[in-house]
Amino acid sequence: MIGSHHAPSARRPSGCVIALHCSLGSGRQWARLADELGGSYRLIAPDISGYGGNRGSVVLPTTLAEEVACLRERIAQAEGPLHLVGHSYGGAIAFKMATASVFASRVRSLTLIEPVLPTLLADSAADGRLHQQFAQLAHELSLDLSKGLAMEAIDKFMTFWNGSGPPEKLSPEARLRMIAHADKLAFDFTAALAEENVAAAAAGIGVPTLLFSGGLSPNLTQRIVARLASLIPGVDARHLPAAGHMLPLSHGKLINPEIVRHIARTDDFAQASLASRFAAAALRLSPLPSP
Repeated sequence: MIGSHHAPSARRPSGCVIALHCSLGSGRQWARLADELGGSYRLIAPDISGYGGNRGSVVLPTTLAEEVACLRERIAQAEGPLHLVGHSYGGAIAFKMATASVFASRVRSLTLIEPVLPTLLADSAADGRLHQQFAQLAHELSLDLSKGLAMEAIDKFMTFWNGSGPPEKLSPEARLRMIAHADKLAFDFTAALAEENVAAAAAGIGVPTLLFSGGLSPNLTQRIVARLASLIPGVDARHLPAAGHMLPLSHGKLINPEIVRHIARTDDFAQASLASRFAAAALRLSPLPSP
């Protein structure tokens, strides 16, 4: 995992960036973002429960709130305001952390890259079928995994997330890594499908938020991002027509600089606002001139 990253920079470190990876991934996913951040911010990119080096828990989380709780000790090491970045299932966890967790009051900015929040679409006449398709996929994967058919489950998982993009060819090593973590997929789907009141939570987000989606991604996540963009106040939504769901890796050169600029702009605004409040307070406390 990437614990923190420091490199020479002209910008004074301010706060901490928490980056959360997708299902079947690890914190190493964010190595290029770490390079882009340089020494401007500390980066904490933990392995989500059940992945990478974080496989010690006997009881795996079945809700997003439990996922946040599993990361609590790691994120508690962060100092200052938090800038959350999340992709796919990690984006769903980041959303939960920003809207309903002990860390919510510390969140200064939010970046979500196709977060898996399928229940946002459940009550929509137009998008309800996408939620149903996702729930059916979850059922099929769980059934395969219960029978010990990990490779079949992974093939279905990869086919879905490839969307309309070309099939991704996995190396034998990558397949083995996925098989080793495949059982966690059923828990991830369960947690995503259990999340309630997503629309209300999105509408209540009060920090600068940056959204990304890809034109080759599954319709599910493209619609989730579109719905979030219509709900989150003042959101900055970016759509990359030639990108797929794994755009943090395939299009990192395009989106990582945008993420860093988003974080820096948010910090600059927060510092300017704080300076303005201090100046106003100083004027109120200044003694009136003698007549």
